[in-house]
Amino acid sequence: MTRKINAAIVGFGNIGRYVLNALEAAPDFSIAGIVRREKREIPGVNYPIVTDIDQLEAVDVAILCVPSRQTQAYAAEYLKKGIHTVDSFDIHSDIAAVRNELDKIAKAHNRSAIISAGWDPGSDSVIRALLLAAAPKGVTYTNFGPGMSMGHSTAVKAIPGVKDALSVTIPIGTGQHRRMVYIEVEEGHDFNHVKSTILNDDYFKHDDTVITQVDDIDQLKDAGHGVKITRKGVSGTTDNQIFEFDMRINNPALTAQILVSSARAATRQQPGAYTMIEIPMIDLLPGDRDELIAALV
Repeated sequence: MTRKINAAIVGFGNIGRYVLNALEAAPDFSIAGIVRREKREIPGVNYPIVTDIDQLEAVDVAILCVPSRQTQAYAAEYLKKGIHTVDSFDIHSDIAAVRNELDKIAKAHNRSAIISAGWDPGSDSVIRALLLAAAPKGVTYTNFGPGMSMGHSTAVKAIPGVKDALSVTIPIGTGQHRRMVYIEVEEGHDFNHVKSTILNDDYFKHDDTVITQVDDIDQLKDAGHGVKITRKGVSGTTDNQIFEFDMRINNPALTAQILVSSARAATRQQPGAYTMIEIPMIDLLPGDRDELIAALV
């Protein structure tokens, strides 16, 4: 019997909890444990809980469920320890630079890192690449939502003066979006100052952003999200080829599943750092390669 992949979950917020579910459902993974800032029990969880990954045994891959702005540091540290890494880094403008930096570290330590392995960037990136192959000339529009953006919500929560926050993405067409940001303000902080800080953050300064102060974020939370990708282009010399991809999903659940599938793929790559469009699709899947080809091709 082939040895199972031993995975550590790093961070245990929304995504980390769903990663645990996805790992438990996967036939080829075992769970080494959970790394979090505080070593405290989690109801219903019977795996080791530690504050340092060195306290876990024989970790093959670390699934990073921490805020995007922390993933590069974690990945660099774990790659140097000889552990594969996978993350859902979602700051699109920085992906190429982060990939290049981690690529050097991964190769130097004979390990692989898969970055930006969520659903966008991530699985949606694969769809966009496929549509580009199908119609090399043309235009692609990616319209998100309506739904909760975990990355944007986490970014707002990190801003001084924010007690709790929710960022909802509203599509307004042709790949343009409005960010509806709802915040609870900590006592002693000025709403207008917090608002100005949010509007100048890299997550928000390029979008139409509306910020509203509320008393209770919990009354607004809904993990549902979605995307519609449309490409109109040319196949060879044939015009008016139109393709659409549409999904409605639970945001953290899908992100977690893509992370787990990518963790599997990370153990199958040559040393280096990769985005999802660079990975053979079959490496994301469990099971016999020949059987998968027979079933899917």
